[in-house]
Amino acid sequence: MAVPAILTVDDEPEVLRAVERDLRRKYGRDYRILGASSGSSAIELLQQLKTRGDSLALTVADQRMPQLSGLDVLSQSMQLFPRAKRTLLTAYADTNAAIAAINTAKIDYYLLKPWDPPEEKLYPVLDDLLYDWQAGYKAPYNGVRVLGSRWSPASHQLKEFLGSNQVPYQWTDVEIAAPDPDVQQLIPNVDLKSGRPHRPAYPRRDLVLRLRDRRRRTGRTRSRSLRRFRRTQDVARRALRPWWTGRHELAH
Repeated sequence: MAVPAILTVDDEPEVLRAVERDLRRKYGRDYRILGASSGSSAIELLQQLKTRGDSLALTVADQRMPQLSGLDVLSQSMQLFPRAKRTLLTAYADTNAAIAAINTAKIDYYLLKPWDPPEEKLYPVLDDLLYDWQAGYKAPYNGVRVLGSRWSPASHQLKEFLGSNQVPYQWTDVEIAAPDPDVQQLIPNVDLKSGRPHRPAYPRRDLVLRLRDRRRRTGRTRSRSLRRFRRTQDVARRALRPWWTGRHELAH
C-alpha cells in the first residue's frame, strides 16, 4: 500500500529543491515527497494520485507562478482531496493576499520565504497540520471489496464462498453506506439507494463485485437457487483467478 504523499509546487528550481530537501529530511520516512515545477504539472500529479486511489496529506504551493498560481493549485487540491491540508508559500510582499486567501480559498496556513531555519519556521507549522490530518486519516483498503445488501441471498453466498476459500475481503452494505461519497465513487453507475444501475456498469481497475438486491424470496425453487449459487461461484472464480495464480507462483 502506497504511503500518503506531500506535494510541493514552485516554479523556481532552486526553491523547489530546497523545499523538497527539507521536507524529505523531516517527513521522508512517513510520506512520499513529490515536487512539481508548475501549476499544470502539479494538477496532473493530483489527478494521478486520485486515479490510483492514493492519499494526499499536504500541498505546499508557491503563490506567484506563471499561468496557474498557487491558489489555483490549492483550489484544485481542495476539490480532489478535501481532507488534505493546504499551505501557501509566499514572499513578505504578498502577505495581505495570503491572509485573504485563508478565508476565500480555505487554505490552512501560509509560510513566508525564506523559512530558514526550518526547525523554527517550517517544521512546527507542518507538524501541527500533519497531526490534524493524521487524526482523521483512514488508510484506503486495496483488497477484494464486496458491495451488496444484507438482505440479498447472493451477498451471503458470495461471502461464504470467499471465506471458505480463505480469501480476505471487505464487506460494505450499500444501504447503510449510500451517503458515503467514497462508496458511490466505486460504482458511479449504480444508485445505491434503489440498487438499480443508471446504465450498464462494468468493473474498472479495482476488484468490485456488484450485487443487486432483487428481494424475490417467494416462488424460488431449489433448482433456481442452486443455479444462482453456481453462477455466483463462477463469477468469483473468474474475478479471483489472477490473485490465486499469483499466490501459487509466490508459493513455488
